[in-house]
Amino acid sequence: MLNRPLRIGTRGSPMALAQTGMVRDRIVAANPGLEAELVVVTTVADKILDRPLSEIGGKGLFTKELEQALFAGEVDVAVHSMKDVETWLPDGLAIACILERDDPRDAFLSPHADGLAGLPEGARVGTSSLRRGAQVLMHRPDLKVVPLRGNANTRMRKLEAGECDATLLALAGLQRLGLEGMARSILSVEEMLPAVAQGALGIECRSDDTAIRDLLAPIACTRTTTAIAAERALLAELDGSCRTPIAALARIEDEVLTLDGLLFLPDGSRHWAVSRQGPASEAERIGREAGAVLKDAAGETYARHLQ
Repeated sequence: MLNRPLRIGTRGSPMALAQTGMVRDRIVAANPGLEAELVVVTTVADKILDRPLSEIGGKGLFTKELEQALFAGEVDVAVHSMKDVETWLPDGLAIACILERDDPRDAFLSPHADGLAGLPEGARVGTSSLRRGAQVLMHRPDLKVVPLRGNANTRMRKLEAGECDATLLALAGLQRLGLEGMARSILSVEEMLPAVAQGALGIECRSDDTAIRDLLAPIACTRTTTAIAAERALLAELDGSCRTPIAALARIEDEVLTLDGLLFLPDGSRHWAVSRQGPASEAERIGREAGAVLKDAAGETYARHLQ
């Protein structure tokens, strides 16, 4: 047990504060007598809101300053949405704990329709996610995808102001903010396969900090950790980044893991699908093999996109 409060690093957005507060409460409940405090760290992604992440350095901009605070000893742990965590972590840091996953699906928000099929031709769907944009255009090539950055509240305000006709947000995020009632519908994973690790929260710490790892162990979810390992292995095999529209979801039933993955061109004109199944104990192998299948199927078309 620490003889001082546990310092939990977090971004300052309403979403980040809500989910980090939830994580703090779970850590404290699992470690009676422990005190914990939030340390707000501003990231580059919080400062630059007028350009897509793919243009300013990728999703690592959500985590870089938090990781610097870990290295500097300013915080003991950092809480991340696992979908924002880069494929490869800096040496010396590790995701020590992944909590039980919340609903990984995407929510559809619009004043005009209950789903993508109901939008009129040429309607504007606001999103800065290449994955969401590619799947929107795959289903409805007549729609127009327009950039939409900012936290969930900001994007909903922009939707209300008419900057777009519809948008998509992670259902888990809306639930953590108590705003799930704003969704017109929840998209099935068949219509909108989630981002890798969507709906899961991870806690990062220094790799050699065994005392911190011991504090986190009681709240870790083995099932979710296994599923995320498969999804991130697929991503790693594809050298995935914010320039690459990739979707994946692993599900476990009776110790059998089923992994579905999709790889797209950003305009949705081409996509490649894979589904693999095997023992949950071999999650990373299944993920690597699924990623390799997608990479081989896409071939030179995918390679040219990465250049």
